[in-house]
Amino acid sequence: MVEGLQADILLPAFAAGLLVLASHVPLGAEVLKRGIIFIDLAVAQIAGLGIVIAHVLGAHDHGWQVQAAAVSAALLGALFLRWMEKKNPERQEALIGVTFVVAACTAILLLAKDSHAGEHLRDLLVGQILWTTWSDLLPLAAVTAGVLAAWHGLRLKSSPLGFYLLFAVAITASVQVVGVYLVFASLIVPALAAGGRLGFGLAIGAVGYALGLLASALFDLPSGAAIVIALTLTAILAARGRVL
Repeated sequence: MVEGLQADILLPAFAAGLLVLASHVPLGAEVLKRGIIFIDLAVAQIAGLGIVIAHVLGAHDHGWQVQAAAVSAALLGALFLRWMEKKNPERQEALIGVTFVVAACTAILLLAKDSHAGEHLRDLLVGQILWTTWSDLLPLAAVTAGVLAAWHGLRLKSSPLGFYLLFAVAITASVQVVGVYLVFASLIVPALAAGGRLGFGLAIGAVGYALGLLASALFDLPSGAAIVIALTLTAILAARGRVL
């Protein structure tokens, strides 16, 4: 099993996880504060739908057209959800859930006749973090730096529209690396366990990613799913320690 511990694979993947956590833990705390828990699933799925649309139209999987489609879809989805929040705030969580389901089913229909549909959907849901290279981290690092600068420097978290737009940009960058499920886990699990303590949430996330990647490498498990489980178990233990 030790031969699965390849630093050239695990270290870039772990670095990707840290970049995702850097933006997602503070965003997740704000999501919990606003009570819109499933917005990340909805926006991530909408960004994924943009990727699927670009794929169906013949765009290269890692070309600029795919990035543009993902960002455009996520921003439009975020603007729609913000508009619905203003129009019908008491039903916002239900509308977010419906948006997620519709986006997911639309992606399935678009890929229905694609012989590699299962592979594309799996990559969308659980990501390909183990295939991340150091060069792949540059766009994610740039987006993360921009989001954090706007979040803390420009204080856009106090603006409802600014929050939605920053959220869409951050989710779009991360969903292509870690997938929809791990985006949700990275946003909600550490923030939930940390109870508003940013440093504690980042530590929980880092330990969860490290353990998940090690388990994936040692036992040949799907990396995204392994990290989600490890992250959740780490958060449970950390939360129990904080309470006790």
